[in-house]
Amino acid sequence: MTGGSPPQRQARAVRLGPRSVAALVLVSAVGVAGFGWPFLAPPDASLNAHAEDAPWLFAGVLVLLVAVVAATISESGLGPKAVAMLGVLAAAGAALRPIGAGTAGLEPMFFLMVLSGRVLGPGFGFALGSITMFASALLTGGVGPWMPFQMLAMGWFTMGAGLLPGPDRLRGRAELLMLAAYGFLAAFAYGTVTNLAGWTFMNTLASNIAFDPDASVPDNLARFLAYCLATSLGWDGGRAVMTVVLTLALGTPVLRALRRATRRAAFEAPVTFAEEDQVSRRT
Repeated sequence: MTGGSPPQRQARAVRLGPRSVAALVLVSAVGVAGFGWPFLAPPDASLNAHAEDAPWLFAGVLVLLVAVVAATISESGLGPKAVAMLGVLAAAGAALRPIGAGTAGLEPMFFLMVLSGRVLGPGFGFALGSITMFASALLTGGVGPWMPFQMLAMGWFTMGAGLLPGPDRLRGRAELLMLAAYGFLAAFAYGTVTNLAGWTFMNTLASNIAFDPDASVPDNLARFLAYCLATSLGWDGGRAVMTVVLTLALGTPVLRALRRATRRAAFEAPVTFAEEDQVSRRT
């Protein structure tokens, strides 16, 4: 916290209204079903009879994601300054992602998403996370049925940073430590959640850790844990460590720059007219 002067209320580029919250809850509910259906549906459920088609069907959540972003932007009255900031940050995040691709999960984009969500709030964070992942997929050629799941998971990841406590009061080292801890845990959570989507695309004939629609929930849970340990634990660890290191090393100047840009943009400033302009219009 800063001493002496009272804390200033942090501006939000996107304010979540009733429609946006409702759409976000709907998308999140569909997303939870899309990620977790192997554990939510019993072995004899009809959904398991279409295990090969289910991931593709749930990939239709992309349509709802776009609807959420559109509802968030339209309801908040997002101005050109906020749109420009959204575009710049999404482009920066998409450009950062390929830097560490294929190198033990060293993806610097995650630290930028954490700091951006913290400063600009959960509404902007969800839009930024999903749009950044979409742009990154186009940039790297990673377009596929997994892309909607990655967009939703990154939207959650960035939105979570905007929901952390003390946005107006907490500053300095305490804030950096909180963001680093969140980034560390959320990086593992992101990897685990996206593993749920990729895991169901594996063929049971190819591996004994793949999803088996005929197996019980405990058996599939054991298979999924083995899948995570075998395929992504090291990758998720690299992502988590990279996020912590960059947050602690670069967090202070990046947060300062984002807050300065937010103040100058004056997202929440009311539109007013100068008195002399009003007088001139009457004459």
